[in-house]
Amino acid sequence: MSQDVENSLELRKKTRPKHIARLELLKEQGRLVIAGPHPAQATTTPGPDGFTGSLVIAEFDSLDAAQKWADSDPYIEAGIYAKVVVKPFIQALP
Repeated sequence: MSQDVENSLELRKKTRPKHIARLELLKEQGRLVIAGPHPAQATTTPGPDGFTGSLVIAEFDSLDAAQKWADSDPYIEAGIYAKVVVKPFIQALP
């Protein structure tokens, strides 16, 4: 899970293709469970309020490998994410 810096929408728009390309690779490898942004407003189109962060649930061989993957996200390099938390996840449902 990540948390954006304030007013990150324009940076997100510019950096999104690189960010999505990495997620697409995980998807092609069959390791992506779910991914998406957290809108600042309870709507699918938050407008100028943008997003407050993102959530990625994916399969990695280790927590260290997941952290390394998260640390190399283009959103980090662009200064969009203020904080990224990587922790284990066990899918109980469905």
